[in-house]
Amino acid sequence: MELKPLIILLAVVNPLAIVPFFIHYTEGFSKLQRRRTVVVASFTAFLVIAFSALLGIKVLDFFGISLASFQVGGGLLLLSGALNMLNAQPAEAKAAVDEMAEGAQKAAMGSSIAVVPLTIPLLTGPATISTVVIYAERAHSLLQMATLLGYGVIIALATALCFSLADPIARVLGRTGINVMTRLAGLILAALAVEVMAVGLIKLFPVLTGR
Repeated sequence: MELKPLIILLAVVNPLAIVPFFIHYTEGFSKLQRRRTVVVASFTAFLVIAFSALLGIKVLDFFGISLASFQVGGGLLLLSGALNMLNAQPAEAKAAVDEMAEGAQKAAMGSSIAVVPLTIPLLTGPATISTVVIYAERAHSLLQMATLLGYGVIIALATALCFSLADPIARVLGRTGINVMTRLAGLILAALAVEVMAVGLIKLFPVLTGR
């Protein structure tokens, strides 16, 4: 399987952009609590990707949704996330207002916020799920599916690394540095989103090929 799914997932999940949220929600946590939050958030991100890869197509079949339609819709979600990132916001942030408020309340109570809102929806939301489902359909062998799941492991490790080094990253890059990297990732994601939509539109409307 090509590396494009991994590039898109890294751009969409973008754990570097979630570092400020991680610092905010874990403020006042002990080292043990922070470490547990890192582990749970990373593992949950992998579970979301694995679930989407293994069962996403079956869910589409159950609801009678064609992959071409899903590619167009998923591409629109990716493009929306890319526009958020070009404004230096996390790709999934727009869908996270209620969850973030709930997460802040949980943090104040001292309970874990690793799953909501850090992992869902800040790290892995609709755009991430759409990406995985689209590429899972292209996995025609066990090796290709295993590769896609392996990309999920890489995303989890990248998340764990960024969160574990949250304070040094914030000091070195600062908010400006993180914003610049987020915007660059958003530019790449916007181009990839248009490509995903184009493939879906051609499947839905073959006349667009001009043949």
